Amino acid sequence: MRLYLRGHNNKYAVEQMLLALYPREKPEYPEGKPSGDRVEISFGMGKKFAAVSCRLCLDGEIHTGKAAVSSAGLEDPVLLDRCVQRMIKTAFYRAAVRAGHERPAWGALTGVRPGKLMSQLLESGLEPEAAEKRFMDEFDVSPARARLCLDASLVTEGMRRELKSEDVCLYVGIPFCPTRCAYCSFVSQSVEKSMVLIPPFLTALHKEIEAAGEAVKAAGLRVVSIYMGGGTPTTLSAPEMDALCAGLEESFDLSGLREYTVEAGRPDTITPEKLAVLKARGVTRVSVNPQTMSDAVLEAIGRRHTAGAVIDALEMVRAAGDFEVNMDLIAGLTGDTPDGFAKTIETVLALKPENITVHTLSLKKGSRITLEGTALPTPGEVSLMLDCAGSALRRAGYGPYYLYRQKFMSGGFENVGWALPGTENLYNVCMMEELCSIVAMGGGGSTKLVAPGEGKNIRLTAPKYPKEYIDRIDLTCADKKRIKEFYDVLSIG
Repeated sequence: MRLYLRGHNNKYAVEQMLLALYPREKPEYPEGKPSGDRVEISFGMGKKFAAVSCRLCLDGEIHTGKAAVSSAGLEDPVLLDRCVQRMIKTAFYRAAVRAGHERPAWGALTGVRPGKLMSQLLESGLEPEAAEKRFMDEFDVSPARARLCLDASLVTEGMRRELKSEDVCLYVGIPFCPTRCAYCSFVSQSVEKSMVLIPPFLTALHKEIEAAGEAVKAAGLRVVSIYMGGGTPTTLSAPEMDALCAGLEESFDLSGLREYTVEAGRPDTITPEKLAVLKARGVTRVSVNPQTMSDAVLEAIGRRHTAGAVIDALEMVRAAGDFEVNMDLIAGLTGDTPDGFAKTIETVLALKPENITVHTLSLKKGSRITLEGTALPTPGEVSLMLDCAGSALRRAGYGPYYLYRQKFMSGGFENVGWALPGTENLYNVCMMEELCSIVAMGGGGSTKLVAPGEGKNIRLTAPKYPKEYIDRIDLTCADKKRIKEFYDVLSIG
C-alpha cells in the first residue's frame, strides 16, 4: 500500500499499524501527488494541541481518522516521539474502522506488551476498574482482552513490589531438540543432525556461566530465578544435565533463589534419570509441553510422540518429586478445530498442572508451516479456541498472570500464562514486563539489563547458532563485563 507522510518521518509506527490491519500489504513510499489505494498520515504541533490526521483511500473512497493530545509538557523529544507514534496508530486505526475494517480484539494496540500500558494506568493512581475502562476507551480493546490485561497486570504489580533493586533472573538456553516442529522458527538444532555439537557447546556454555557468575558477583546482584529453556534442555543426557546444573551452583550464589524452571518440553526426552537429576539440583518447576492432545495434530506438526506419551511423561514427573508443572498449548495448529482444541483443554485440565500457557500460533517466516503454505484454522476459529480456553481455565480456578503478543500471530491475538493461585512463575513476568535484569547464557541468549523506571535498558546478545556460539565464546564471555559496568553507572546516577 502507498504511504504518504507529512510533518514527520515515523515509518515504524505507520508500518506497525499497516501490518496489524492489512498484513498482506507491503509499504511503499512513492513520490509525487498521492494516488491509488493509499494512507496519508499528517502530523502538526500547535500551541494547544499536537495532532495527527489520517486519510485512508480504498477503492476510490476516502475515510478519515484523527488523534490529538495537549501539547503542554511535550518539550521532551522522547516523550513527544512516543505520543506521535501512539497518535499515528490511533488515527490510522480509526480511519480503517470507518472504512469497515472489523475491530481487532486488541483494538489500536500493536505492541507485544499491552500490560505495560495497563500498569502505567494503575501506577498513575487509578483503581483497577477505572484503569480497565480507560484502557478500553483509549485503545478500543475488547472487554475480554482488557480484563485479561488487568488481571495479569495486577499480578505484575504485586511482583514488582516484592523485588529488590539487586534482584536478577538467569536464563540458560539449550538450542537442541529431538526434531524440529513444523511451526517452529527458533534457532535450534535437531540432535539427529548435530549430536557432535553438544559436547563442545556445553564446554563453551560452562565458560560463559563462569564469566556471568563473576560479573553478577562483582555487581552485588542476587539471583532470584533460573529458567532453562531452548530448544529442549532435556535433550541433554542425565550426566550432561547434572554437570550443567552443578556449574550454575558453583558460579552463582543461589541462596536467594525463589524458583528454578527447566523446560522438559518434549515428552520423548523425559526419563526418570533426568528427573532425578533435576530434583537433586533443586529444580522446582518443569514444563511438559504437548501443544495439543490430538494425535492427528501432533503428527501434522512433526512431533514424534502421542498424546498418551504426554500423560505418561507427566505421571513420571509427578512420581519423581514435588515439581510444579507447566503445560504449553497452541491454538491454531494445522488440522486443529475449535472442538478439537476444547478436547485438548479438557484433557489437560484433568491432569491438573499448576500452570497452563495458551499460545496463539505465530506464523514465523522460517517455519515449515509458513514455507509450505499449510492450511490453518481461520482467525475466527482461533478466536473460538481462545475464548473456550479462557472460560474453561477460569472455571477451573486458573487466573492469567502474564501475556504478550507477537508479530504474524493468527487473528492478532495473544499468548497467556494461566496459573493456579500461588504458582505464578516469577521469571515469565520479569521477562515480559521488564521488572528486573535477565542475565542470559547459551546460544542466542539475550541478556537484558533493566533499570526500572529509568528507561536505561541494554541488550547483550550471544550468537544464535551452536557452531557460531562455540567459535565466538571468548567474545561472548568478555561481553559479560558490561553487566558490572551497567550497575556501576546506575549507582553513580
